[in-house]
Amino acid sequence: MNNCIEVKHLTKRFEYYKKEDGVKGSLKNFFKREKLIKESVNNISFNIKEGEFVGFVGPNGAGKTTTLKMLSGILYPTTGEINVLGYIPWERNNEFKRQFSIIMGQKNQLWWDLPAKESLYLNKCIYGIDDEEYKETIKMLADLMEVSNIMDVQVRRLSLGERMKLEIIAALLHKPKVIFLDEPTIGLDMISQKKIRNFLRYYNQEYQATILLTSHYMKDIEDLCSRIIVINEGEVVYDGKSEDINSIYYDKKIITLKFSSAVDKEILEQFGIIRKYDECEAEIEVNKDDVKRLLQKVTDTMPIKDFGLSDIPLEEGLERIYERQ
Repeated sequence: MNNCIEVKHLTKRFEYYKKEDGVKGSLKNFFKREKLIKESVNNISFNIKEGEFVGFVGPNGAGKTTTLKMLSGILYPTTGEINVLGYIPWERNNEFKRQFSIIMGQKNQLWWDLPAKESLYLNKCIYGIDDEEYKETIKMLADLMEVSNIMDVQVRRLSLGERMKLEIIAALLHKPKVIFLDEPTIGLDMISQKKIRNFLRYYNQEYQATILLTSHYMKDIEDLCSRIIVINEGEVVYDGKSEDINSIYYDKKIITLKFSSAVDKEILEQFGIIRKYDECEAEIEVNKDDVKRLLQKVTDTMPIKDFGLSDIPLEEGLERIYERQ
């Protein structure tokens, strides 16, 4: 499978000036200003193959949105190379613009005072979509997102979840091969998040679209992404499968125990780190290599009603990666 996105030694620096307080400081800055440099993205490299669904995660300010803007041609890089579908994004070739979409959870492309169908029709004209194809695509996407009944409603009268679904439809009308998603489920309730995740999964599988997703909701990443790229302080600190994060960076397991009668906490502390506890239930964090031995000892010496074994949650594993950095 060919690479759809290639990034080599990508760096983005922003210049700004130090501002001193008060009128005196403003006058001083008028004649002489101290220039400062913020390195938002620092020498990152990665490749993404056609049809991959990749999570692009990191703490606030890590450089995720800046990277997406460079991949889509909104920003020029300071140094480095980008190739998306064989095009250099910041050259903004018309053929390139017809083959990708960027969806930002905090930016609107729908006209606020018009019904959504008017904005969708405008996109149809911009991309030169055939009338029959447009009708079929609109019907298919609206049915999948369950928004057929609100197409005539002014956008400003819609809920956040309804607007987000229509924003996604607007971005996918021309059936892009590459999709950049920046917090598409931000602020949505659990039901709306799930519907959007189901739709994105379907679209990825049906059209083999290459999707790069940033989200602070780990459920989005866990449900959709086969691969995760972790960026922190502008640098790639992990690139691989989500299930490998725990084994590579923090080789731990969580044993969940339910007891038929009360067990003292002090007795459990000898097995590992107590994460949760009440008299008849506990969660213990243990080393992966000790699991079999400890489970045997626990079942032999305690009134076990039920037990379970799980990895450290992905969100917590990512936090530990950030802290390690």
